[in-house]
Amino acid sequence: MFINQKTNKFLFFFICFSIFSSISQTSEDVPLNNIVINEIPKSVSPVIFEDFSGNKISLQDYKGKLIILNFWATWCAPCKEEMPSLDNLYKNTSFKNLKIFPINIEEPPNTIKTKKFFNNLNIKKLSIFFDINLNFVKEFKLRGVPTTVLINKNGKEFARILGSIDFEDKKFLKWLSNYD
Repeated sequence: MFINQKTNKFLFFFICFSIFSSISQTSEDVPLNNIVINEIPKSVSPVIFEDFSGNKISLQDYKGKLIILNFWATWCAPCKEEMPSLDNLYKNTSFKNLKIFPINIEEPPNTIKTKKFFNNLNIKKLSIFFDINLNFVKEFKLRGVPTTVLINKNGKEFARILGSIDFEDKKFLKWLSNYD
């Protein structure tokens, strides 16, 4: 009888340990707590936006690339906080297929304010893009800034970052490299 109780306790602890260790392993797959990963990547409509000079840009032209769409505004303090690390991510030479579009969502677009925003933060590599007519806001049902949408090489949204992050975080970089 005593052996049976020991066996039962052992089995109970073994099962609990197995369950909790598997739970912690799944949370390690997500590098930061404000990243939402789509189990099944979502299709993205062919949205048109503009570069700083007013040229039309289509996401369809970037299939085969890992795309980061970062939505921001000049009045947004968290956007200001994360933009330098996003610029440094774009400078990171370990990513061979990465294309980053920092998209200003202010209406109407203000080239003077956005250029000043980038200059004050010493942004060197990133270019400025605009969401004319708030097409992205509608397509992605954006609720606030900063929001970052990650699109895989097949042109599908596989993850979304709600709020600001450090784009130079080692866990994030390791996770992102799986999609490059």
